[in-house]
Amino acid sequence: MKKIIMLSLSLILLLTGCAPNFNKQEEVVQDTEDAKEKAIIPNYKISDNDYQTILPFKPSKSRGLVVNNINSKYNLSEFETGLMRVAKNTFDPDKYVFQEGQFIESEQIKGWLNRKYTAEQLKEKKMKEEENIGLNPADDGKEETPKYLAHVLEHDYYVKNDEGKYKLGGVVVGLALNSVYYYQKVKFGAWYETKIPHAELEKEGKRVADEVLNRLRKMDDLKDVPITIALFEQQSRTSVVPGTFFTYANAEKGSANLGGWEKIKEEYLQFPSTEASESHRDDLNAFLNFKQDVEVYFPNFNGVIGKAFYADGQLKQLNISIPIQFYGKAEAVGFTQYVTGLVVKHFPAYISVQVEVSSVNGPEGLIVRKADQNEPFVHIYQ
Repeated sequence: MKKIIMLSLSLILLLTGCAPNFNKQEEVVQDTEDAKEKAIIPNYKISDNDYQTILPFKPSKSRGLVVNNINSKYNLSEFETGLMRVAKNTFDPDKYVFQEGQFIESEQIKGWLNRKYTAEQLKEKKMKEEENIGLNPADDGKEETPKYLAHVLEHDYYVKNDEGKYKLGGVVVGLALNSVYYYQKVKFGAWYETKIPHAELEKEGKRVADEVLNRLRKMDDLKDVPITIALFEQQSRTSVVPGTFFTYANAEKGSANLGGWEKIKEEYLQFPSTEASESHRDDLNAFLNFKQDVEVYFPNFNGVIGKAFYADGQLKQLNISIPIQFYGKAEAVGFTQYVTGLVVKHFPAYISVQVEVSSVNGPEGLIVRKADQNEPFVHIYQ
């Protein structure tokens, strides 16, 4: 077996001494409409593919809303990280720095997520037409009439100008759309669901995107910056894999029109599953062989679950979860070593693989092998 690098607590202490110096940072001036603000751009980057973040950290103007509006933690994580992947198509991480959304207010988003009101409903609610800002279809008296738009997420990207000041260089907005609409026929009653076909969801998403762009252009700060809008199809509440972004479009500086929509070919699949068997049989077979060898170590155990991420039809990332009962730390260490060898044996080097080994006591071991990395990194939790 190839040499395995075991990262223990003692190594963590060593790494702490060798950690990057976060005092090495760049102090810059951030131009805003109201004033010039001092900002810090840390020189250290986790990787060349990640954005640096403006400090001091400014929370999003809509902070907290996303948790209430997204179906699951799986959708939530992918909605945020996936939007950054979309941004990289337009805003190069080597030139742009990231800040959470500072322009769309929480109350605005709440209003946008409402249904559009009819003239009669406005009269009943004693509202003015200018307050009728809901982007979901009007209630036609049928409970199953879907709400397509679930959430709006804003990310801001700043770029250094010739004077060395960071100015807003672009805004990326994600629109989370429901693939399943949940509703109640009576308050506090049973929940029902309506599945929304992808074609219908995409059509409504593009309609909403046009209106969102129109509203953003009316904001003084966003009149003349590039804006990207991306559509995210979130999965159901019970799905163990997240939804994905499936298309995006750019509006150039000052333009009130989105350009052509670009397809995003990404998907998540659970291993094992019928969907994986039908579309990616070879990858699934590699996983099943891995799973079978795990079960050799612990007979009658079948708790190995995988989450596969595909981009352009190619398997890029495989996260595997192995929950199991151990009766001692030595047993956990030995099992983690064994599984590390299986990762090297069964999965091609171009795939990033992460394996989490856990028990009722919590995490026991973590195995990480990045794409094209010769040997995995292994951490045993103390």
